Amino acid sequence: MYVQELEPVAGSLGLSALVAALPLVVVLVLLGGIRMKAHRAGLIGLLAAALVAWQVYGMPVGQTLSSATQGAAFGLFPILWIVVNALWVYRMTVRTRHFDILRRSFGRLSDDPRIQALVVAFCFGALLEALAGFGAPVAICSVMLVALGFDPVRAAVVALVANTAPVAFGAMGIPVVTLAQVTGLPLDSVASVVGRQTPLLALVVPLVLVGLVDGRRGLRETWVPALVCGVAFAAAQFAASNYVSAQLADIGASLAGAAALVAVPHARRPAAEPVRAAVLTGVRSEDLDEKDPRPEVVGAYAPYALIVAVFSIAQIPAVKDWPAQATRVFDWPFLDVVNPDGDPVGGNVFTLPLVSTGGTLVLIAGLCTAVVLGVHARVAVKEWAATVHELRLAILTVTSVLALAYVMNLSGQAATIGHFVAAAGAGLAFLSPVLGGFGVAVSGSDTSANALFGALQVSAARESGLSPDLLAAANSSGGVLGKMISPQNLTIACAAVGLAGREGDLLRKVLPWSAGLLLIMCLIVVGQSSPVLEWMLP
Repeated sequence: MYVQELEPVAGSLGLSALVAALPLVVVLVLLGGIRMKAHRAGLIGLLAAALVAWQVYGMPVGQTLSSATQGAAFGLFPILWIVVNALWVYRMTVRTRHFDILRRSFGRLSDDPRIQALVVAFCFGALLEALAGFGAPVAICSVMLVALGFDPVRAAVVALVANTAPVAFGAMGIPVVTLAQVTGLPLDSVASVVGRQTPLLALVVPLVLVGLVDGRRGLRETWVPALVCGVAFAAAQFAASNYVSAQLADIGASLAGAAALVAVPHARRPAAEPVRAAVLTGVRSEDLDEKDPRPEVVGAYAPYALIVAVFSIAQIPAVKDWPAQATRVFDWPFLDVVNPDGDPVGGNVFTLPLVSTGGTLVLIAGLCTAVVLGVHARVAVKEWAATVHELRLAILTVTSVLALAYVMNLSGQAATIGHFVAAAGAGLAFLSPVLGGFGVAVSGSDTSANALFGALQVSAARESGLSPDLLAAANSSGGVLGKMISPQNLTIACAAVGLAGREGDLLRKVLPWSAGLLLIMCLIVVGQSSPVLEWMLP
């Protein structure tokens, strides 16, 4: 049995916290200062965490390795299991050219570039975030906007800023699932609080987007469809995350936002030529004028409809109970950890939802997609293998970061830092989203930031008397606003639109929006931690 200790360094909480933070400092310096590749920084950070756990906290080598292995296993399943299968579906649509048909379909919804930004970057980008995440929405939406005639810089900025409100529930809810896993909090309670924070961003982001596309004129002329889109998105995200399923929150929100936008008569009106001339300064793709047969258009939308259908069916109680029976819960081998009070920690047990996890449901939808789009079995398997190969470095990054997080959590390093940070008292509510935003800005992933700082936030909340659910959720909600300034996302955006080497230009354009929206989120969390907005919490 390994008993966690809070003050292993000279009996001092401050010195212990300083040493416990070394693995995080190593990762942040390697990523942000030296600009090392994320997978290498993650592996070195893991080594640092293991050494601190072993040499400073006295965690046996076997249990240290076992905790790291459990973190890596959780990174592979269910996190990367979802990402791989979701991107596999996307690759099949590209292979069959149905993705091009989908892009042309979006272009025909409206010729107003401000509305196109909402349809492509905000609504469709949110759907891509719901299905895959990990940079895919920024890359795909940037390319689509450039094909519609947007200037590459403007297209990249719009895609980056739009990729905020859906991030906390991206990749079938993986960020909040990870947050619940590393903190030991119930998934429903964490998701419900996040679902009462990020929808408030959804009210603002569409207005920001039309302003980015066309300045004050864009706001003056298209604020109605932008606001309607934002309200519908926010309402659906709130309802799904609180009363249906965290995995369906972004799917429902993206579809509701798109439906509301299309329903507004103003959104379908042709744009004035001065607007198009001022905004569409890029080269419009020539294939946008092609007429696609209706069956092909239906086929282009089919993969996303199938995913929605599979997940919706999986939520029916009679159906939901069947895959739940395949879930396996077992004691993780070579791991026996108790907290300083002598109570066993949740990490001793591992849950393996073989069928009910989002990745398996996406796989089922992907198999249906292959049949509907006429993809031969051999080609489908080849595309799945190519997806794994394409994500190989991302797989190494996620598994190493999750392994690092598990070592820090199970050895007691996160608890030590949490007790030390709790000294901030009431100011913790303001700093909590900042910590999440910083984590995502460095790691490029809300999932990784939740894994790194989730347990720390909960420990600090309990010591300071604040709600653990609130600060855990604030880590994820604040984290989404670090996404647009993450070096990884900036690089993805530049590469997608042919602006390699101009990450600094994009950073200067999106940084004010990241900081401004993060300040709003900090004020929301402060309000929710006080009687002012406490009524918003479940």
